[in-house]
Amino acid sequence: MSSNQGKLKPSSSELDLDRPNIEDYLPSGVSIHEPHGELRLSDLLDISPILTEAAGAIVDVISLSLIPCNKSACFYGKKANSNTLMDLFIWDSFTRCFKSNPPEPWNWNVYLFPLWCFGVVVRYLILFPARAIVLTIGWIIFLSCFIPVHFLLKGNDALRKKLERVLVELICSFFVASWTGVVKYHGPRPSMRPKQVFVANHTSMIDFIILEQMTAFAVIMQKHPGWVGLLQSTILESVGCIWFNRSEAKDREIVAKKLRDHSQGADNNPLLIFPEGTCVNNQYSVMFKKGAFELGCTVCPIAIKYNKIFVDAFWNSRKQSFTMHLLQLMTSWAVVCDVWYLEPQNLRPGETPIEFAERVRDIISVRAGLRKVPWDGYLKYSRPSPKHRERKQQNFAEFVLRRLEEK
Repeated sequence: MSSNQGKLKPSSSELDLDRPNIEDYLPSGVSIHEPHGELRLSDLLDISPILTEAAGAIVDVISLSLIPCNKSACFYGKKANSNTLMDLFIWDSFTRCFKSNPPEPWNWNVYLFPLWCFGVVVRYLILFPARAIVLTIGWIIFLSCFIPVHFLLKGNDALRKKLERVLVELICSFFVASWTGVVKYHGPRPSMRPKQVFVANHTSMIDFIILEQMTAFAVIMQKHPGWVGLLQSTILESVGCIWFNRSEAKDREIVAKKLRDHSQGADNNPLLIFPEGTCVNNQYSVMFKKGAFELGCTVCPIAIKYNKIFVDAFWNSRKQSFTMHLLQLMTSWAVVCDVWYLEPQNLRPGETPIEFAERVRDIISVRAGLRKVPWDGYLKYSRPSPKHRERKQQNFAEFVLRRLEEK
């Protein structure tokens, strides 16, 4: 094979690194045969479906402890070649948890394309203006009621909190209506009880809105800039929401204390935590943080599953602002999802908070049909640049091609 043939041109799509060329993991009697004629990248990526199963088995048994020591080696070349390739393979599998999955194009012929154009006209010129009007009316009603209640009833805290709770549920209902949200709730509605905390898988900030329209939760959430931050510091604080900043180490201690204090109050709104700590694409479930599971409270799991037939509800905050995310939802046909309120769980004798968190994650993952992966979601904020990752993927592909050529 010539040098020009051995080098691959960068592709716009990332290589499917869930298919490593590791024959040791193949069943006995199965081998990889060199293709006839010129070897191309498409041949490499479609060698055998058995490789996909073998690769999945490798990823599932890799311990999370590999990440801290080998991740840097993977991107700075401090390990042997085999370890570097394996680390690259693991890291690419990690990033799949945070990738949007655009729908397959269906307007590919002369018969379907006019229907697709008609759908675009309906969604953008009819549905979107109507939804914008609905949301505007909702804000007018909400603000005209919330402002007087918030400032005129300060002497009667019990009544003020009750009315503010109802109004927050109302504006969240208008938000869901602006997406033509079709939400099916399963199980008993959450109630206000002391020493209990609700935990849910996290796909987008709209998770909070969908849950809030049924029950006014006090949510633990990252502090956001812009108009979202303004709503956090004014309206949502009225229901007891707690904000934090990932970059501030002191915030963790403050938030932990607020969590303990809030969970002990009988009159406080139910506490809602997204223990993954980041948005995941509703196909995977990353590790749960243990904070919610060491409060000594009953943990009530909530599973959320979106139907992607109309729109992908995953919010990739690195590529899209929340405003654009809302516009995407408002210009789709509908947001369809199921919400399950699952059986409350308590810490078992001899069980650690980490084991408790993993057991609750199992329950949520099974109910929502999510694939568990052993990754810490905070690694999402320290991953290398796409160009650097693509260069390493290029090296991996060239290495496997050389292995095939040696056969």
